[in-house]
Amino acid sequence: MAQLTNQTDRLREFRKRAAAFNAIITVPQFETMTNEIRFTLKQTLAVGNAALDRLGALKPGEVTFENTVRALDDIGYQISLTDDRFGLIKETSTDAKLRDAATEALKTLEEWSVGIDYREDIYKALKAYADKKPKLKGEDAKLLAETMRDYRRAGLDLPKPQRDEVEKLRKELTRLATDFESNVTKAEKAVKFTQAELEGVPESFLAQIKTGTNECTVQANITWHYLSVMENARREETRKKLLIEHDNLARAENIPLLEKILSLRDDIARKLGYKTWADYQIEVKMAGNAATAIDFLEKLKTGLQPKFDAELAEFRRLKIKETGDANAQIQIWDWRYFSNQLKKEKYNVDAEQLRVYFPYQRVLDGMFNIYQTIFGLKFERVEPPYKWIADLQLYAVSDSKTGEPLGLFYLDMFPRDGKYNHFAHFRLIEGKLQASGKYQRPTVALICNFPAPTKDTPSLLSHSDVETIFHEFGHAMHSMMTRAKYGRFSGTSVPGDFVEAPSQMLENWVWDKNVLDSFAGDYRDPSKKIPADILAKLKEAKLATEGTRYRRQLSFGLTDLMLHTQIHDSNAAEALPLSNKVLSEVFLPMAPDTAFVAYFGHLMGYDAGYYGYAWADAIAADMATVFEKAPNGYYDQAAGRRLRVEIYEPGNSRDVNESIEKFLGRKRSLDPFLKKIGIEKK
Repeated sequence: MAQLTNQTDRLREFRKRAAAFNAIITVPQFETMTNEIRFTLKQTLAVGNAALDRLGALKPGEVTFENTVRALDDIGYQISLTDDRFGLIKETSTDAKLRDAATEALKTLEEWSVGIDYREDIYKALKAYADKKPKLKGEDAKLLAETMRDYRRAGLDLPKPQRDEVEKLRKELTRLATDFESNVTKAEKAVKFTQAELEGVPESFLAQIKTGTNECTVQANITWHYLSVMENARREETRKKLLIEHDNLARAENIPLLEKILSLRDDIARKLGYKTWADYQIEVKMAGNAATAIDFLEKLKTGLQPKFDAELAEFRRLKIKETGDANAQIQIWDWRYFSNQLKKEKYNVDAEQLRVYFPYQRVLDGMFNIYQTIFGLKFERVEPPYKWIADLQLYAVSDSKTGEPLGLFYLDMFPRDGKYNHFAHFRLIEGKLQASGKYQRPTVALICNFPAPTKDTPSLLSHSDVETIFHEFGHAMHSMMTRAKYGRFSGTSVPGDFVEAPSQMLENWVWDKNVLDSFAGDYRDPSKKIPADILAKLKEAKLATEGTRYRRQLSFGLTDLMLHTQIHDSNAAEALPLSNKVLSEVFLPMAPDTAFVAYFGHLMGYDAGYYGYAWADAIAADMATVFEKAPNGYYDQAAGRRLRVEIYEPGNSRDVNESIEKFLGRKRSLDPFLKKIGIEKK
């Protein structure tokens, strides 16, 4: 009890210390009952409408930067506090009724937010200020330019009837997209197997899924369940059965929704003067337009072809050897298994056996130590005033030299029913300079689904899981260290095809022997480290299957772009056939009568943006060279300080191209990325 009191006191002291730095630390006040959700929604809309009315009532002679452009950012920021909190409740609450109430409230809130773009009185006030041609600099100038750009993109320059139609369609779109995401989260499928059918699957996993004398139940919607079977199950029929169930999750609910969503998006884009939804979405990103994004992925696809073919030939050799069938072909349910078998055979790497080196808590503590060192930070465990689950953790982040409080992050790390089923960073409170002159520091949450501990063993992560936690925590760091003045530029609010780069770069850390030795050790005897030759083999094995992994990534990016350039109202029923065609052509033939896209949550939020993972990966590989060439490698504090100052702190308050070049100290290069994925330069 003394420890809890200490943690509670620590949070109180942390918030008090923030005041000395003219900063504010805020713990979100979470709604715990459905009527509280409804009350908050009503109050948020009332306060928002009152603020908008004040802005809209301004006469041309009264407009200033503070009462128009900044005021609108303030209003948007206040709305985002409720929106982000409801979003987290929707994905994490243990109460299904509360999740449903948050989902419905989000639909109302997001529809209302769309309506802000079409208030003529607001636009008139902002335009009156913009027409003065104010001499603004830096972030202020960027805020004005992007605010006016957003109005153009919303269609405020269109005749009113067309504008009204776009507003109506956008509101409908927000509701449908929220439903699609909810269906992905809700989708569940228990698939039963006999123990014989799960031959090859680790005993530790079987012990957790045993539901009868000779019965095991695999949850197709739980990522690590799915991967444990697909990577290890020796029987092809088992892999095929589970893949088909997985690739049909949410099919009945989401394919009809997807057809409507794609039609709506295309209709909106055309009404706004864009050729496609992809062109509309990518206009504000680094790529600039759909053609550039498609060309980027197509060139990578072509460049990877020889490596992809060679890897598939290796997988096929193993399948022929295992089955005795000289005509055996690699199917989509085979690639994970034979990729794993290749690593075992050729590189003597068994991913499952490596789990013993990665007990969750040691990985977490080790990662904390690394990030604290390179970024000059201090993390302290504090007691959350409210917990939506018993094992929820809350940490306070401060500058290790000055003691300045920088923010808070929650950790909700293991799967459960009704919870968001992937791995993500959720913003709750973004950084922003308040009108009072005080800086609101951010609060975020990491929502993950790592293997839960058992009564006999701690949570044991795969090496891939360790990559994931380093990646997701990178997003939290991006949020924590922000210095942007405005909410819309804060933390991870950067162009969608850059947002992953700082986090993807941090994945490199888990391939370094010095880094791994600082925390990875057999949970039964922590002095036993991963042998250097095993790590070397692991790197070789990664490169040996990188063509396959990356072609799959490209298949997602190209599918996303094809759906958002080729599907219209007249051919919406072709969404599923088109997606399966592209996925099959770029990667491996999809299993007959499956609907992977129904469960592809990135089509909402990352729509026409999945290419950004590869785009950002290219930047990340280049950025990693700064640490690789630094005197202290991945522990280099000067390089860490540069990353903090040039990338994390500015967020989107300046052009990210400028931030990247300032960090690199030179122009960008594609060479490190091509080398990383095994494409030889010609």
